[in-house]
Amino acid sequence: MKQQKLKSILEKLYRDYDFHGRIAKDPIEFPHRFGDARDIELAGFIAACFAYGKVELFKSVLERLFAIMGGSPYRFLADFEIKKIRKKIGNLKYRFNETEDIVCLLYVLSVVIKKHGSIEAVFKKYFDPLEPTIFKGLNGMVGSFLDIDTSAVYGGNIRPSGFLQFLPSPRNGSACKRMNLFLRWMIRDTDIDFGTWKGIPKDRLVIPLDTHIARISRCLGFTKRSGQDWKMAVEITEALKRFDAVDPIKYDFALCHQGISKACGAGKCGDCPFDAAGSGKQNQ
Repeated sequence: MKQQKLKSILEKLYRDYDFHGRIAKDPIEFPHRFGDARDIELAGFIAACFAYGKVELFKSVLERLFAIMGGSPYRFLADFEIKKIRKKIGNLKYRFNETEDIVCLLYVLSVVIKKHGSIEAVFKKYFDPLEPTIFKGLNGMVGSFLDIDTSAVYGGNIRPSGFLQFLPSPRNGSACKRMNLFLRWMIRDTDIDFGTWKGIPKDRLVIPLDTHIARISRCLGFTKRSGQDWKMAVEITEALKRFDAVDPIKYDFALCHQGISKACGAGKCGDCPFDAAGSGKQNQ
């Protein structure tokens, strides 16, 4: 595929993408309900943690959770009391996450904001401006969350699988799709992203890797890796820097949409918009 032709196609898909129309079909809908940066950050983190599985299923759980938190997630977590939240949450669960796991996630966030003021402060404590990606910042942030004693919730300082599922780490090789999604929201300052975290270059972000991005990226020659892990996410991000060195993650929307809309899928190479640039099976 000729690089310039592919760049032209990517740029057109990016320009034509209906970002604001997408809000209602995306977990970013929840932080968009708030105006205060502190609320946006916490709502974004919580929404990203639950953003797996079918959209309609995790959105119904988030609707219940944000109804409980009221008009300000920040104030709710600043005044967090385990007994009260257990009573309000009832038996709320979601797939791998039991009720106590959800309570523990909120408890950990309450500890974080009481101690550090924000999630941003924790991330920036570990972020290395000389590093090519946000690896150290993300790894340190997740590690700090996991270091918090969970005895107040579980009766012992344990971390069940349902709680750990909320907090994947790149150190373990995870692609960290949901964490990278959250960081995109906080760091990018264009389109529907918020850009409330300042001083972190957009080119350090890593693409939120899912099955759609992985499949299309293999087809386009952005990666030859088979496993959807951190290394694949970084490799795809580096490939996208050939088209926009400053903001490579902006193409996340266009690429992912091609998969979600099934415009680009297995056996449809002839109908794929990228095929006009000579893609398709020849680059697989």
